[in-house]
Amino acid sequence: MGALTGPAAALRGEPVPSGASAISAQPRWSWPLAGRHVIARAFLAPPHAYGPGHRGVDLRADGFGASAEHLVTAPADGVVAYAGTVADRPLLTIDHGDGVVSTLEPVAASIGLGEHVERGAQVGVLSVGGHASTGTLHLGVRVAGAYVNPLLFLGGLQRARLLPLG
Repeated sequence: MGALTGPAAALRGEPVPSGASAISAQPRWSWPLAGRHVIARAFLAPPHAYGPGHRGVDLRADGFGASAEHLVTAPADGVVAYAGTVADRPLLTIDHGDGVVSTLEPVAASIGLGEHVERGAQVGVLSVGGHASTGTLHLGVRVAGAYVNPLLFLGGLQRARLLPLG
């Protein structure tokens, strides 16, 4: 794999060539589930491309299983790249452009391949299946093919602050 540029390089702390877009240039995303934003399982970067890790965040849906359906919304504008089932788990993938792709699972999609979606628009309902525990939505984000922490897009990470010594 060649050197990463643009958002992928910026997210990994690598130098970004002049003129390349950085992650801060991405428009603000919205949370794909309404209600409190509870992270049931955090992002855990793998030590290498094929190593163990958790390549996204699992978000807990308040009151899952109650009479109301849990609507899943698009985190940002984009085009549906996949809506269907893979290995017995329903998922939805949205291409946001500039090498940024999100995947939501388990989601019973209400939209189809190639459809344009806008941030906050309903794209389906929370389902069951896959690796995420019942009542949670897995959100994964790839930038130039590399998985990154979705909280970088959702504003859920606090910036590190350097403090003076002494």
